[in-house]
Amino acid sequence: MPAETYEFFASCLSGMEGQLADELKTLGAKEVRPLSGGVSFAGLSRTALKACLWSRLASRVTVVLGRVGAADADALYEGALGLPWERLLAAGATVKVRASGVNDQLRNDHFTALRVKDAVCDRFQGRGLARPSVSRDEPDALIDVRLRGSRATISLDLAGRSLFARDYLEDDASQDDVNACAMASSLLALGGWCESGAEGRGFVDPACADGALVVEAAAAAADMAPGLTRQRWGFFGWSAFADDEWAELLDEADERFERGLARLVRRSDGAPDPAQACIVGLCASSPAIARGRGRIASAGLKGAASIVLGDAENAEDAVDQALRCSAEGALLVASDFSRLERGESRARAQAEIAAFARAAALAPEGSVFAEAGFAADVAERFGETPRTLAVGRGRMETTVSVLSGAPKAACTVMVPDNAGGAEHPVEVFDEASSQFADRLRKMAKQRRKWAVREGVSCYRIYDADLPEYAVAVDLYQGADHAQGNAYLHIAEYAPPKSVDPAKAARRFQDVLSLAPVVMGVRPDHVFAKTRLRDKGGSQYGEAGSRPYVTTVEEGGLLFEVDLRSYLDTGLFLDHRPVREYIQTHSAGKRFLNLFAYTGSATVHAAAGGAAETVTVDLSQTYLDWARRNMELNGLAGPQHSFERGDVMTWVTECRRSPRRFDLAFVDVPTFSNSKAMGSRTWDVQRDHVELLIGVSRLLAEGGRAIFSCNLRTFKPDEETLSKYGVRLEDVTPETIPEDFSRNPRIHKSYLVTRER
Repeated sequence: MPAETYEFFASCLSGMEGQLADELKTLGAKEVRPLSGGVSFAGLSRTALKACLWSRLASRVTVVLGRVGAADADALYEGALGLPWERLLAAGATVKVRASGVNDQLRNDHFTALRVKDAVCDRFQGRGLARPSVSRDEPDALIDVRLRGSRATISLDLAGRSLFARDYLEDDASQDDVNACAMASSLLALGGWCESGAEGRGFVDPACADGALVVEAAAAAADMAPGLTRQRWGFFGWSAFADDEWAELLDEADERFERGLARLVRRSDGAPDPAQACIVGLCASSPAIARGRGRIASAGLKGAASIVLGDAENAEDAVDQALRCSAEGALLVASDFSRLERGESRARAQAEIAAFARAAALAPEGSVFAEAGFAADVAERFGETPRTLAVGRGRMETTVSVLSGAPKAACTVMVPDNAGGAEHPVEVFDEASSQFADRLRKMAKQRRKWAVREGVSCYRIYDADLPEYAVAVDLYQGADHAQGNAYLHIAEYAPPKSVDPAKAARRFQDVLSLAPVVMGVRPDHVFAKTRLRDKGGSQYGEAGSRPYVTTVEEGGLLFEVDLRSYLDTGLFLDHRPVREYIQTHSAGKRFLNLFAYTGSATVHAAAGGAAETVTVDLSQTYLDWARRNMELNGLAGPQHSFERGDVMTWVTECRRSPRRFDLAFVDVPTFSNSKAMGSRTWDVQRDHVELLIGVSRLLAEGGRAIFSCNLRTFKPDEETLSKYGVRLEDVTPETIPEDFSRNPRIHKSYLVTRER
């Protein structure tokens, strides 16, 4: 029997929905939808167990048991009575019902909970089963009832108690302590610490109070599952809970923590040495230091982090230790100012901010987390306007101010108004940045005329035209629901080692300040990325974790793009001519798309009248994206299949089948070492011969494939390919669009046919 898929909901602090959604995806959740106050997702029972064990951002995880009418008490009772409780709850489980929300007839949470509890008990008795016992303190099954209008959602709380009630907290820990863990996890996620800590970077908290942020940072860096040592869970009362699955997840988590801790802890004479920890907290209160150190020990993280007596005066020593002991020579500077004791003097707050200023100045990555009341002081010291985000509600609400420690702008550049109005003053670091503004304005004017003439709405405007401003600027015009919006996607090329990194960073900041003014685009519609090159020629970079999804148009077709989450947006603009070719040559053809990414070529093939399309990629995320692109254009149907798999393996297996294709598109990555490939890696220069021979065998008589790659030094082994009857024709010049003419090496394209 196939495993059952369930609907779940994970709650979180307000403002953290996007980060939680990303976290749940990494844990295997499907159909992930960020909502107000949490994230809805689907999956197997194992998915929920894994979320409870590993989520650092969820406060609770519930499984939806049913949605019933709740216009009044009788309707709620009948709806709850109709649920198959004898199959939903574990045998002999004790229960408790918790209710929230009101309507015209149900105004009391206690009464609402009582009616559902009666329905659960009556359901068991009505079927001749023992009435479940009620436990007010530690029930096996905590039933959650949420009213909204005349409907109620009835769920089972799989956590049982807040996931932020970490096991390292003292038995008499207050709700404020639990809230501190929630805030700490959220702040670390906003600072990208889970990734940074895993890379061996250091961490300094110059105002750590009693250590919640330090312990959470160490746990994440050591790859410790937050729920690893927890003994009681709400899912013990769920009928779908399986002991063997849970034991397997715990064993895996134990192994990961053991490896992570060994990687993190520096040892001296065979024992953990806190003085060698790269995660350091500063605190001026001896009792708070004792509590913090006790929490580190209780979490099993002794030696992974240290809390020392200190404040602004010796912050430099803590920074030096963290930098010295970090694998990357970089660190994150963070604290939760909301944990400062009430009544502390303004001078003390200023001293803590001074600690940040010194620490962040030494850190290649300096992020400052500050309460709203201190943001102005931090901004004054750093000479920039902080980027802020509110997290939490009520007493837990904190404003996060992220600052880079950059110096104040040196001069002002006057930029002509995009609509012909008065000039705009723009503060920049380098007066020479006016040259970039002039060049961008000139190229935008030229490209706009070309785009109107060609009917193109997403295109490149600027591509490192001035060597000192090595960025690529792409314009995306919104379509469908985003009609009338314009977006800029700016990717920075890493400067050569001969260029001062600080100077390059200031120039990039000037680009980000000038581009929206020159183009007349809203600043919040500008998305910046860093594009680097490894020695193999592949391109990668770091982008924001929260998605920004919108819709654009190409050739009358709609496509979903994510302008923030990844280096690439989901639509390779340089392949526009290739997609046009595919659309005009696909009528009645069987089309194959390998390394399909988001399936844009498949959309064009289907729109061109392809009889059948097959879309293959190793990533389920991209396959789901491709499917959405097809649905967006009304092109879904059984003739269009989406198949997940390693392309090399897929081609080998397909050759043994009768499936053949008339047209194929093979847009390969330069290099890949995805875990899903097992021990194999992919290298285009090394592996292209094997791939193209396999692809040629999948072509029907008269069939052709388009092979493309972006390795600038790529040289096809035509001699070997010819021996196997594979013919290549270099069609690169015809596939480079006008807006990429400055960079004709952006990709290489070949027409592949088989000599019969």
